Amino acid sequence: MSVKTTKPTTDDRLPILLVILDGLGDRACAELDGQTPCEAAATPHLDGLVRQGSSGVLVPFGPGRATSSEHAHWSLFGFNEIPFPGRAAIEALGVGQHPPRSEPMFHLALRATEVRAGALQLGGRARPREDASLAAELLAALDGRSINGVRFEQLPLRTGEAVLIARGAATRDVSDTDALFEHLHAWIRPLPLVEAADPVAAQNFALTLEQWLRGSRRILRAHPLNLARVASGQQPLDVAVTKWASYLDPAMPDFATQTGLRGAAVTDTALYRGLARVLDMSLVDIPYDSSDPAGDMQRRLSAAAGLLETHDFVHVHVKATDEAAHTKRPAFKRDVITATDAGLQDLLALSTRAVVAVTGDHASPSTGSLLHSGDPTPFVVAAPGLRPD
Repeated sequence: MSVKTTKPTTDDRLPILLVILDGLGDRACAELDGQTPCEAAATPHLDGLVRQGSSGVLVPFGPGRATSSEHAHWSLFGFNEIPFPGRAAIEALGVGQHPPRSEPMFHLALRATEVRAGALQLGGRARPREDASLAAELLAALDGRSINGVRFEQLPLRTGEAVLIARGAATRDVSDTDALFEHLHAWIRPLPLVEAADPVAAQNFALTLEQWLRGSRRILRAHPLNLARVASGQQPLDVAVTKWASYLDPAMPDFATQTGLRGAAVTDTALYRGLARVLDMSLVDIPYDSSDPAGDMQRRLSAAAGLLETHDFVHVHVKATDEAAHTKRPAFKRDVITATDAGLQDLLALSTRAVVAVTGDHASPSTGSLLHSGDPTPFVVAAPGLRPD
């Protein structure tokens, strides 16, 4: 009796390179003859990838739904069914802090205020250099107080910013108090979220957080440093605001457990360093160079090429396109996309040994008042054996 033998199957799996041009999506505008900045830009290297690959659009949470960078990346990384841990905790990890697990956390910031039409309107934030020592002293004056069995502690982030840890709170399910659009909204009272897992705990903590915030305002208004600012004609940093409710679940899977892939990231800011760290991905951090979009992109792609030798999935984040959109100058965003494409000259070669995908995380309109919109974002993928469309 003969036994049929088969040759071992060759492992021809390819690593994946995901390049995210932050805020790439946009809207057609008259200034660019009815085109979006991406359509109007000169992008020979991306065009070459399009000719070799398949194209589409990305809408991370469905058509018409705007999203933030962090939630879009969470979905893109395959974690859509896993509760998002929250940006405050991620930012803490991104600046080298070690936030606790199993404790609610929030981003805390100092703001100037003024009373208008009977409401407390939020004003400026602490200036990164000029107010560094002032803000540190003011935040220290708020640290360590306990209310209703909840102890409020801090981890420093940046000038005038910290992570507020609510030790003993049974929930993080309360709303933000930091008005993103301060010209539209006054200082906001924390409320329990409608979708709170424990409505009673959320209601109780919302009241506790409000007490802490009101007490913090009294401390800040009476602080000698703020009194000195008032005496010198400057606005005091006299209110504390919170946002980005966070919770690090010890049971949350890392990237390898969730996807089965060895993940890595080429990062540029605290948010993306933090995302890599919370998911236990390798990272190469390259400080963002806004003066040279082409060189910045080329350096990131070079780092990614090295990571592809030892990892199954490499994420590259590029901030330039989003920052350009927020200037509300469509032609400037077009030019930044053109310059960024000049740094993608090695992309086509990489697509011969990896699955290469390029897209944005969300749309950042370069016209109008919206910061992010639900418009679709271009998407292209190319790889050996992938039939071009």
